Amino acid sequence: MTEETKAEPTAEPLPAARLAEPIVLVETPEDWVAALERLSNGSGPLAVDAERASGFRYSQRAYLVQLYRRGGPNYLVDPIAVGDLSGLSEQLGHEEWIIHAAHQDLPCLREVGIEPTVIFDTELAGRLAGLPRVGLQGAVEDLMGMTLAKEHSAADWSTRPIPDPWLTYAALDVELLPDLRDILGDILVERGLSEIAQEEFDAALSAPTPPPREEPWRRLSGLHQVRGPRQLAIARSLWQARDAYARQIDRAPGRLVPDRSLVAAVLAQPKSAKELASLKAFHGRASRSELPRWWAAIEDGNATEDLPQARVNSGGLPPPRVWAEKNPEAAARLTAAKAAMDGLSKDTGIPLENLLTPEHLRRVCWEPPRPVTKETLSRDLANRGARAWQQEAVVPLLLDAFVALDQ
Repeated sequence: MTEETKAEPTAEPLPAARLAEPIVLVETPEDWVAALERLSNGSGPLAVDAERASGFRYSQRAYLVQLYRRGGPNYLVDPIAVGDLSGLSEQLGHEEWIIHAAHQDLPCLREVGIEPTVIFDTELAGRLAGLPRVGLQGAVEDLMGMTLAKEHSAADWSTRPIPDPWLTYAALDVELLPDLRDILGDILVERGLSEIAQEEFDAALSAPTPPPREEPWRRLSGLHQVRGPRQLAIARSLWQARDAYARQIDRAPGRLVPDRSLVAAVLAQPKSAKELASLKAFHGRASRSELPRWWAAIEDGNATEDLPQARVNSGGLPPPRVWAEKNPEAAARLTAAKAAMDGLSKDTGIPLENLLTPEHLRRVCWEPPRPVTKETLSRDLANRGARAWQQEAVVPLLLDAFVALDQ
């Protein structure tokens, strides 16, 4: 066999991550008191994670909270059985907490009384460090040289008792965080990004809760097929009936009747409950057992005089692909700004979307403050939520781009 025909050597598979510390289940208030005492006597940052039952339950509550400090066991806490976990914040709130993708876990942690004051977000740190993969599995493989199985990430964590393989998976999610934090921390120091990272971590902690959508039913998948105010009213009524029932029994709405089934019922325009029941496209676990509920919703939609508008002005900007036609000056500003920021992204290794939130960039390009100065641009971005480091990094680029186009 010649050199040209020799096969490339196959890379050795990475070893699987293995637990180094035991698992301790915390399922009673007494267990929780003992766990808090042990955690309080530990050292180093506190690794925190939470597991929900998205896709199975209506709520986004935490069904498992994982806690770990080096040298101690992995505490897996059942917040449903234990109740209020605010003692963790009271006793360890002064410590740094390591969380991966804090924006995902903070809401459900706060629901059970857990409120950190200082965090290190390993996902955000990975983004700032320019990692090719910022999910926990990818970061562990790339930086720690081991595989982390994620087959239980979408499991129904409201299941009791929790299967042993799931517990091991959950414990690894926190036991590996301190080492991952140290590696990422060193990378941030080497690149001079530590202060920027802390700004991002603080912003994640203080981010406001998004307001509820005014008409959440309009997110019904397949709604674009529905035509006319009356059909929209029926779709709205079905969505609201399903949502109310799902909330009542704490089940994911789509597991009761899928979106496509609701839309199919609207399009079929059944004349009776019997006709609705005979519709093959109308299926789901509760499609027949709750048939009177769905038929009542259809009747309400047919009878209401409160007809929804066919289209709603969301207040958002048009997609950039049509800017050249609708607002050519804004299109030119966006093109110039992206080119300048792309260069900065390559120089710093910070992804473009982390240099400045894309929506902030689009809005300032669509309608920049007048007059365009460093001060007005900084104020505009600050009002939209841009951090101080982002303003310092991108305002000079935006100013040069905007001024050059105005000349």
